Amino acid sequence: MPPTSPTDPRRRGFLALALAAGIAPGIVACAHLRTWKSDPFALGVASGCPRPDSVVLWTRLAPAAEPGAREPVGWELATDEGFRNVVRRGTEVVDADVAHSVHVQASGLEPSRWYWYRFTAGSEASAPGRTRTAPAPGREEALAFAIASCQRYDDGHYAAWRHLADEAPDLVVFLGDYIYESAPRKDRVRTHSGTGAAKTLDDYRARYAQYKSDADLQRIHASAPWILTWDDHEVQNDYANDRGQDLAPDFLARRAAAYRAWWEHMPMPPSMRPDGPDLRVHDRYDWGALARFHVLDGRQYRDAHACPPPAEGGSTTVNVADCPDLLRADRTILGSAQERWLEDGLAQRDVRWNLIAQQTLMAPFTWTKEGRYWTDGWAGYPAARDRLLDAIVARKVANPVVLSGDVHCNYVCDIKRRVDDPPGAVIASEFCGTSIASAGLPQSRVAAALPLNPHVRYGRSDERGYVALKLDASRIEASLRVVSDVEDPKATIRTAARFSVESGRPGPQPG
Repeated sequence: MPPTSPTDPRRRGFLALALAAGIAPGIVACAHLRTWKSDPFALGVASGCPRPDSVVLWTRLAPAAEPGAREPVGWELATDEGFRNVVRRGTEVVDADVAHSVHVQASGLEPSRWYWYRFTAGSEASAPGRTRTAPAPGREEALAFAIASCQRYDDGHYAAWRHLADEAPDLVVFLGDYIYESAPRKDRVRTHSGTGAAKTLDDYRARYAQYKSDADLQRIHASAPWILTWDDHEVQNDYANDRGQDLAPDFLARRAAAYRAWWEHMPMPPSMRPDGPDLRVHDRYDWGALARFHVLDGRQYRDAHACPPPAEGGSTTVNVADCPDLLRADRTILGSAQERWLEDGLAQRDVRWNLIAQQTLMAPFTWTKEGRYWTDGWAGYPAARDRLLDAIVARKVANPVVLSGDVHCNYVCDIKRRVDDPPGAVIASEFCGTSIASAGLPQSRVAAALPLNPHVRYGRSDERGYVALKLDASRIEASLRVVSDVEDPKATIRTAARFSVESGRPGPQPG
């Protein structure tokens, strides 16, 4: 948008909105003089962390904000798209210390209600976003949501997000790999910014800015609130706790920069601002009495990978017989404190469905008859998985459904206490969604392994998209939504398969 003149009616509208947002007259006078060389809201808007009485609103003034400037940003929240009934408003003053990011905890809201929000900065206003609150405690209200993960920018376009926005879900649950830290590669669909892998705070900020410049990603953020966790590529491929894949001695400094940039660019509350390399992500979100999302962090607290490649960290595939460390009883993927937190939450009996939202495939998956497993997923931490499944059985957890990502493959699985238990011994269900854009393994490899894993009801690594889910008191329905061509920004979408789980009867059923 070009600079506006003092008499431009658009400018008077922006100033009126700033006054309505509660910006002090002196600041408005400065705002009256403040024009932008480019759109300060070029990275879009977003909302997240929906509670019955609150939601977090986000934007970032970038890349237009001056590095040292302190900028007032007005915001308002209305019950209607035309902003005729504004119910909350305020001003945040942001600076370069937080990359000019805005994190508003809008509270005192009504449960089960859609709201619209927008921001102002000087002479500019953002596009509006739509968000909603969760139902009140005790209320069983149907839910339409989607799970998604792994949106490697240089592997494809985000047509999947455009189609999901058209479906207007109540909620988006993102399961990790929002960015990829990787260096640019030649001859890709799109090109990563920078000259190398992201390692510094400036690197990570630039990478997020590039991803968030995508119009389809902005559209889905502006369509519904998000619940988020992270995986490895927000920092470094296959990192585990304080150990990077390259075993660099300064890895915690890199993790601190990555965590800071993640928080700056996500609709997370001010209270979640990281402390150096530490940031608590795991949390619970209730959808009334219908469902509880147990959102996990499978990176920050895990033990190092078993039997890593020589002189490296990170994962590989190993035969159980050749890697005794894999079966060590004390190994953990969540850390002992998060394990106890999860078990205690699952034991509560006040919701109908327990949805475990986490990074990677939980069901075991062997690549050979002898037992060959990938060590970065739950198969690399079998004792930790056993403890969780023991808790699900012992505490008689109500309708446990695992929601997963990471592996760039659509998997639908029965989860049994032990993989060789009889067919009727299913204790939970798993929907592991494929990637938004990131490339998968050859389907021939997955197809060859499926007969070795009869608990896997569906497995396709050649599909890109998301899983759309509808949940009510009686059942959860899952539609595997797949784009026609990830390299085509105008790709169409179809439903590759449908599955459902009935309340009180674990295990996904086709159709």
